[in-house]
Amino acid sequence: MTDAMKGHLAMLLFSALVSGSFSLGVMVANDIAPMAMTSARFGLAAVIVGILAVLSGGLKRQAFVAPWRYVATGGAFAFYFVMMFYGLRTAQPVSAAAVFTLIPFMSMIIGAIALGQHPNKRMIIALALGAVGALWVIFRADLALFLKFQFGRGEALYFVGCVAHAFLPILFKATNRGENGFVSTFGMLLGGSVVLLIFGGSDIMATNWGAMPGRVWWVLLYLAIFASTITFILLQYGSMRLPGAKVMAYSYLTPTWVLLWEIGFGHVVPPVMILVGIGLSFGAVLILLKD
Repeated sequence: MTDAMKGHLAMLLFSALVSGSFSLGVMVANDIAPMAMTSARFGLAAVIVGILAVLSGGLKRQAFVAPWRYVATGGAFAFYFVMMFYGLRTAQPVSAAAVFTLIPFMSMIIGAIALGQHPNKRMIIALALGAVGALWVIFRADLALFLKFQFGRGEALYFVGCVAHAFLPILFKATNRGENGFVSTFGMLLGGSVVLLIFGGSDIMATNWGAMPGRVWWVLLYLAIFASTITFILLQYGSMRLPGAKVMAYSYLTPTWVLLWEIGFGHVVPPVMILVGIGLSFGAVLILLKD
């Protein structure tokens, strides 16, 4: 098996694991405060990634110079996850996944304005196609809703979080000082934890952790281990073996994976017309993966 094929398999697994957070997240979104859930997720993931950072040999004193860097990236990342959980209280998982696919398009616009980055025509077409597909799903294949620009409160809340996520590539470029991936991620998780403690301390203290349903704990473990730590490793692995555009392409598989997760859990499957939007997102994947 070639390195490129290994990279594709890593990113395929990455997209599948990330997608699980939508279907699982919606199952517990109303059981626990988003701030509390995200704080627990960041704390557990920080312990795991911190151990990996130590083993990688990169966790040195100079890595913690200018700690504001980690507060900035961690704060943006924490805000994204908090808004995701607020959104999942009312949004359907497939619709939320469609909102997620707007992030590359927003990052492209932000990169063009802030950094003067100009993507090629093929990437613009792919991102535009993916964005149209996402909007088709978000507006539930209803042209009247689209023309009125009416969408659900959950999707709107999650979209705000996705805007913060779209700024992360710029934040990473501006704040990284040569730290390896494990160290920068560990710092980001610590920074995010600090932000969550400051703004969500009351929610964390008010949470009756001992009375939480069992599903909250196993979803938390999934989010911290599989949707955070393992996906980070897979993303690093894939990024070393594939061009950036091909790595990004796999984010457009998210609605498809979420649909499969929903079917697997026996949840309500979206209307057939929604599949048109998912098909457009899949078309964006094919364009970006083309050599």
